[in-house]
Amino acid sequence: MKIRQATENDASELLDIYAPYVTDTTITFEDVIPTIEDFKQRIRDISAKFPYLVAIDENNKILGYAYAHSYKLRAAYEWTVEVSIYIDQNYKGHGLGTKLYQHLERVLKQQGVVNLMACITQENAASIRFHKKLGYQEAGVFHKVGFKFNRWLDITWMEKSLNPHVEKMQKLIPYK
Repeated sequence: MKIRQATENDASELLDIYAPYVTDTTITFEDVIPTIEDFKQRIRDISAKFPYLVAIDENNKILGYAYAHSYKLRAAYEWTVEVSIYIDQNYKGHGLGTKLYQHLERVLKQQGVVNLMACITQENAASIRFHKKLGYQEAGVFHKVGFKFNRWLDITWMEKSLNPHVEKMQKLIPYK
């Protein structure tokens, strides 16, 4: 497995991975599959500042992807990002997610990011376990904030500090 930066040319494969999460799960609160152009725009927007990583096999097939984006747009939040990960359903449970997240975290730390946030549907126990395994801690639960498949859903926010002792903030280094 190799990890590289996503490009707009990956949009179709990424969408193939993401679509079942939209149609069959509450892992994402999107209820309509985005278009290819929407996905290309997401890649462009995120990649302008942060990593958008794909894991590929020896045949260059994308097996999963992970990315970070701004947590909030106000300047005070500059050093905090929200992270997300999606793995092809056929490749779950083989350590791919761990490798992707570890790579993502190394890059974010080099950029000067301090805090990572993960927003997880509370019924997604596997993702909560995954994040705990990687050192994330529960920060809180928001009740009935999403409505999908004709029911209300809670979310769990989890957090991890990449550098808990930083005091003097430097400008983030843009991702290239």
